[in-house]
Amino acid sequence: MTFQKSALSSVAIKKYYTQTSDQSDLISIGTIGLIKGISTYKPDRGVRLATYASRCVENEILMHFRSQKKTQGDLSLSEAIESGDAGSLSLIDVISVPDDMLENLSAAETYSRLRELVRDRLAERECQIITMRYGLTGQLPKTQREVAAVLDISRSYVSRIEKRALKKLEEAMEAELFS
Repeated sequence: MTFQKSALSSVAIKKYYTQTSDQSDLISIGTIGLIKGISTYKPDRGVRLATYASRCVENEILMHFRSQKKTQGDLSLSEAIESGDAGSLSLIDVISVPDDMLENLSAAETYSRLRELVRDRLAERECQIITMRYGLTGQLPKTQREVAAVLDISRSYVSRIEKRALKKLEEAMEAELFS
């Protein structure tokens, strides 16, 4: 297994090897991807383990490069941008951002993507039910009983459709995560 692990990681890093990254670091990162791939592999999905694991290794290496690219031009918020008689002025003094701004942006992106998936991946009835149940159009979420009354169907049928729609959305989100 050790030979196969390092061989798989070595094949992946040759594709992405650059002078800025140490080869042993890339092998370690690829090995982490392999471990994640093996631990999340589900044989009932009809994908070979080698195919799935190599994809996980590749994704882990790509995530490493993306994180490096993001931190490449980082600035310190406490770095002085101007100094004068009254003292120095730093970026933190100029930029005032609420602490929860990044969380709000992340949540907004997730909600936006979820609305797209609801619209694109679900049948019309499923879309109606999920939209009403979770208040995706800005209205208050409705109970299954309220949705059933609006659509003139039984509450248990609303429950079955909702369960099926949520499963579709979960699979779509997982597919995006691993692609």
